[in-house]
Amino acid sequence: MTGFSVRVLAFSFCCAYAVQSLAQSGVGSVQVLTGSDAVTAPPTTESYLPKSPPDRRLLADSKTINQKTSPNTFDLRQLWNELRSNNPQLIAARETYLAAKATVPQIAAPDNPQVGLIWSGMPVGSAFALGTAGTNPAGNSGYSFAQPIKFPGKKSLASDIADKGAEALQAQNENLYLQLGAQLSTLYFSTLSAQRQLQVLSDTVIRTELIKNIAKARYSNHAAAYVEYLNAQVAQSSAESDKFILEKQLTVAYKNINALIGRDPRDKLILASDHGLRATQVPTLIELENYAEGAHPVLKSSGLQLEAAKKGVTLAKTAYLPDFQVVASSYTPRGPFTSNNGAAYYQFEVDLVIPLYFFTKERYGVEQAMRTKSAAEATDISNRQQVILGVGTAYAAYEQAKRYTEFLKDRQVPQAEAAYRVALAQYASNGAGFTDLLTAQVQLRSLEIQLAIAQSNLLQSKANLFAAAGKDPID
Repeated sequence: MTGFSVRVLAFSFCCAYAVQSLAQSGVGSVQVLTGSDAVTAPPTTESYLPKSPPDRRLLADSKTINQKTSPNTFDLRQLWNELRSNNPQLIAARETYLAAKATVPQIAAPDNPQVGLIWSGMPVGSAFALGTAGTNPAGNSGYSFAQPIKFPGKKSLASDIADKGAEALQAQNENLYLQLGAQLSTLYFSTLSAQRQLQVLSDTVIRTELIKNIAKARYSNHAAAYVEYLNAQVAQSSAESDKFILEKQLTVAYKNINALIGRDPRDKLILASDHGLRATQVPTLIELENYAEGAHPVLKSSGLQLEAAKKGVTLAKTAYLPDFQVVASSYTPRGPFTSNNGAAYYQFEVDLVIPLYFFTKERYGVEQAMRTKSAAEATDISNRQQVILGVGTAYAAYEQAKRYTEFLKDRQVPQAEAAYRVALAQYASNGAGFTDLLTAQVQLRSLEIQLAIAQSNLLQSKANLFAAAGKDPID
């Protein structure tokens, strides 16, 4: 055996030993295969995350415990609670509902009475005849009390219509809460996806660092071209550049989440994963459609508006019925502020406020109420169609995202991991296939990022599906 052959064998043994040492130390999960092993038995899939040393693991656990108790750490359930309590749009909607609700007892309350002062027979030389001097014997003064009374049933109908309108407004507020919650879920899962992509890029940096070290060692032993080391360095720099972009996106996402839940956008925010949401079962399409038809806030609001419109027709027809006014008066033959030295007498009056002028206002009022009811019926039908269509569309998007995520997770990513391990082992053992190794590393990185995005899209589509059906995904 020549000296060159001995050096090549020694170099191959050293590279294989270095790869095995790196795999055991946690820098990268690499399994060295012989030529026959690479063909007959693909390596098992392992995580490429570096393992923490025993003395640092305790520190990491302590940091995790501190994050759980930190007021700046939120999972999705806590974010939804903050949204419900502090979002300015929801606060304004609640106050608007309470203001509308406060009009109901005002409408149901009786009309205000009228109290009047009457005096007559003002003599010449005594302005207004408020004293005793020059009082005209033919004059008199008195007091009156008038109470308007609506025809029975008008007040209750009007207050009931106002109450239905307030409850319809509250149903719209519930729909606003679901829409904002779906927006919050989208931001939450996309932010977690960006965090996962950062981890993938960190793993890529570690893998390319391993490839760089092997290429550098081979170049120092004249077994590889220097361009291989440069290409590995370029791939590592590309991953680090992508990390900078993602970090900027994460900063913007944190600000958006803070603003959505009513916090200062500059506040510190830490997102904690909520694995319980991932295990939630999704009902079937028929179950979601039935639930939406019975409980969706939009349909609840349009149903209440339709009831109010029907009662509005009844109220408009009562305009043909007269209203009343009761007037009670007391008279005395003296000035209003003088002592009473004469006999007082009393008067009781009942007035009818009748619809006059050929019932013009009343007839057109009924027509207006009828057309309002027809519009409410059409709106209710349209809302029902749109809700059912939205549930079907959201369910199809969820099914597609679910199949794509399963395809990436169960087939493509494991195959890419196996290809990368085989290419790395072959390159470290016999010095061939650098281009294949770099291609396998790029494909693995791309598929891992696609998987992180697909998992985020799956959870986002699930939240959007529940919101489309009128269902709170947190409950």
